[in-house]
Amino acid sequence: MLDISTIRKIDRGGMHKIYDNWADMAADSYHKKHDPIDYPDIDHIVFAGMGGSGAIGDLFSAILSKTKTHVTLVKGYILPKTIDENTLVVTTSISGNTAETLTILSSAKKLGCKIIGFSSGGKMEQFSKKNHIEFRNIPMIHSPRTSFISYVYSILATLNSIIPVKKSDIAESLDGLAKLSKKINSSNLSKTNPALDLAGWLSGIPVIYYPWGLQAAAIRFKSSLQENAKSHAIIEDVIEACHNGIMSWERPSAVKPVLLQGHDDYIKTKERWEIVKEYFEENKIDYREVHSVQGSILTKLVCLVYLLDCASVYFAVSNRVDPTPIKSIDFIKKRL
Repeated sequence: MLDISTIRKIDRGGMHKIYDNWADMAADSYHKKHDPIDYPDIDHIVFAGMGGSGAIGDLFSAILSKTKTHVTLVKGYILPKTIDENTLVVTTSISGNTAETLTILSSAKKLGCKIIGFSSGGKMEQFSKKNHIEFRNIPMIHSPRTSFISYVYSILATLNSIIPVKKSDIAESLDGLAKLSKKINSSNLSKTNPALDLAGWLSGIPVIYYPWGLQAAAIRFKSSLQENAKSHAIIEDVIEACHNGIMSWERPSAVKPVLLQGHDDYIKTKERWEIVKEYFEENKIDYREVHSVQGSILTKLVCLVYLLDCASVYFAVSNRVDPTPIKSIDFIKKRL
């Protein structure tokens, strides 16, 4: 079991302190005075961003999946051909200097669609102001990945007329984050901390199984393990995995399955989870279940992301890894 002195010694950048404050960051970001935007007749939203910024698009894609709004995620340099005057391109680069997202911003400017940029400044702010593009400056807190929660709730407030999330769902999600914070922050380093418990179980290479609606949480967990714990991680849709990935378990490996389950998964998905667990138990494969809280898709996802992000930090510290440095990413960026 970790103690606070060990966490402070290894987590030299103080990432755990930011996560301790995530619930307050979310509430402050949503209730802060925002300049909202109202574009009528938007039927297609493109979310463009990479890494921690890209995870924001994953979340909003899940939220909008049951609405009439078509959503496209762009994690790269190229916009889809389906953009028209009823498309809103949302570019997010928390640093403000992401090469791929800046390319998307420039391309969108030439197409005559609606655009809004979110960043903490940098080249994105400069380009937006020069070209009279709607732009919102949201401060980066510690790093892009830890700023995720501030950006989610700032975007919800700014695009409230376009992203149809009920105020009651937002209030529910903020309450869920506050309740979860008491269980998983660094003031509760006990067996009752589910993030710490999961971190203590993790080893080898986690393979994260998820149902379709929780894909955003699975992608984020993979990225957090990679960036914070410097650990390999794999994600698989649980239904698709039953047609191919399940075969990998016929040979011994260092891979360990994590099952991300929604509180109210589709009935056939629940049936599939039971079959998969039966298979693992019959083959003596140790697995761990992680369940979402009850509530809206927003509540489920932000609370899962919070829990799993904290687990990745505790896992990093358990392995004597400082979660903050990203030397390999810096290596790539310096050569772009």
